[in-house]
Amino acid sequence: MENPVGVFDSGVGGLTVLRELVAALPSERFVYLGDTARVPYGGKSAETVTRYSIEIANHLIRRHDVKLLVVACNTASSLALPTLRKIYKIPVVGMVDPCVRRAAALAGKGGIGIIGTTGTVRSGAYEEAIRAGIPAARVRAIACPLLVSLAEEGWTGNAITRAVVAEYLSPFRADPPDVLILGCTHYPVLKGAIRDFLGEGTVLIDSGEEAARVVDILLSETGARRSGGPGGVEFLVTDDPERFARIGREFFGDFLEGIHRVAL
Repeated sequence: MENPVGVFDSGVGGLTVLRELVAALPSERFVYLGDTARVPYGGKSAETVTRYSIEIANHLIRRHDVKLLVVACNTASSLALPTLRKIYKIPVVGMVDPCVRRAAALAGKGGIGIIGTTGTVRSGAYEEAIRAGIPAARVRAIACPLLVSLAEEGWTGNAITRAVVAEYLSPFRADPPDVLILGCTHYPVLKGAIRDFLGEGTVLIDSGEEAARVVDILLSETGARRSGGPGGVEFLVTDDPERFARIGREFFGDFLEGIHRVAL
């Protein structure tokens, strides 16, 4: 099926998810929409995030005829995913369930840690999903809102970033979790600092990697996989393409070209 896969985020963070999707599915075409005019979503209400998500999904489905929708934003996944799945007939993949399945397979007595934006942690979506599958699981979630700004500044491993990571994750120092879910798509670019603090005994779960596995399976099961040939990405933003391109290189790992500004 030649239709593209739609991917959206509140800004640049979802590019870490797109990066994994492109690596796993090089023959697929993708349309990525970053809602840069209304970023960040992390401190907004559930009603607002859901409204924004519906507006973006409408654009990607009606204008670009996407065959599958990836909600590459943990806040939107936590707050808006059930509504999106009720409205649209195409498959909708979020960030929470793929991570939780992976965590469930790896977690032992040390339990499961979660870090994310204030909105994601406040929603309780990860804890609810984990306890539905593993009722006795030890779970601890910590909001780490400053990590988003550090990631966008490109401060991935300097002394300031290490100090902020240590401050946020200090509750895990005495009792490290078996796995830590990186519950924000900005956080994979800070993996080095997070791993240095927690040590090699904690497995870091990247939502982009897990979502890419799910999308790969869904495209095969539904017969929607593109038959062959080179894939590609079309980038859409709701504000300031130049800033998106500049910051996005750190997240996508490549030069971003052909970025178009759209109105929702």
